Amino acid sequence: MEFTISSALLSQQLTAISGVIARNPIVPILENFLFQIDFDRLIVTASDLQTSLSASLGITSDIQISVAIPARMLLDTVKNLPEQPIRIEINPNSYTISIKSDNGYYKLAGENASDFPQLTAITDGITFHTEVDVLKSVLQKTMFATSNDELKPAMSGVYITLTNTMATFVATDGHRLVRYNRYDLTASTQSPIIVPKKALMLLNGLLGGKNKTANVSFDQHKIQFHIDNISVIARLVDERYPDYENVIPKEHTSKLTINRPALVSSLRRIAIYANKATHQVKLTIIDNELALSAEDLDFSNEAKERLVCMYEGLPLEIGFNAKLLLDMLSSIITEEIEFFFWEANKAVLIFPKVQDQHEHLLLLIMPVIF
Repeated sequence: MEFTISSALLSQQLTAISGVIARNPIVPILENFLFQIDFDRLIVTASDLQTSLSASLGITSDIQISVAIPARMLLDTVKNLPEQPIRIEINPNSYTISIKSDNGYYKLAGENASDFPQLTAITDGITFHTEVDVLKSVLQKTMFATSNDELKPAMSGVYITLTNTMATFVATDGHRLVRYNRYDLTASTQSPIIVPKKALMLLNGLLGGKNKTANVSFDQHKIQFHIDNISVIARLVDERYPDYENVIPKEHTSKLTINRPALVSSLRRIAIYANKATHQVKLTIIDNELALSAEDLDFSNEAKERLVCMYEGLPLEIGFNAKLLLDMLSSIITEEIEFFFWEANKAVLIFPKVQDQHEHLLLLIMPVIF
């Protein structure tokens, strides 16, 4: 039993979905790609039990068969072949895979496809459609704030609430928080879900260069993204999300408006001189001048800079982790941003000064004590 496919096309699609494969999977067969051939259609799947990526390809074939093929060996083989039609032959009894190119022959030992665990597609859930650019915006503005702490599984993903008026995306790691509202995304449900960070990172890697519509479906246990010929299915995080609304200040005593690119550039220079463990920088605001400073006493390093700003309030000194603050500022694309302060040890809110009518972005960061 054999089929024919372009080596370049197969290499491109295998590369796209291979990121989900773990280095040392719990189930050894997950080191393989699952090939499912249904006459002129090939579906290739890679999985780590929690997330599954599939690519659907057109082939030349008159067979129906499924087999698991060693992922690394197959990918390395087709990556190094020049672009050409290749024939892949599958022995249904021994699961041996033979690849025939113009000038070569390659033989791999496959496995029984029935042993490959799969996440079933969602057939009865909530579905909505969105432009890929909107999905990119959501990921770019939220993923960076998710937690990497395995002891806080609820914070390891993006919390999503959909209503008939808007969608809210929230991410936090306990030190910073992002709440991103989209008024052009709606669905007939109010049940919140938590989508794991790894699935979103893999999805983000698949969106580059695509300018199409994404179909999103989810139920109580899984979420599925379908873009072009690629499908991503992931198990949801089954945890209770923290009550993030309680940490968002409802009032402020001072307000800073400043040019974002100028602040980001200055922070990057100042951060070079900060302590490598704390990344702490100090902001001193008096009248319409912002002074940034950092020092590393262990090596006698020190840096100071001043920026022009617009400030309303009493003089203020406040410290931040420069790395966390830069991550947050990099998620904003507007020229002007606004900081709202309450006290030097209270949460600080950051907003783009101008926001699109279809969105509203709120960022919160906790200061550090200096």
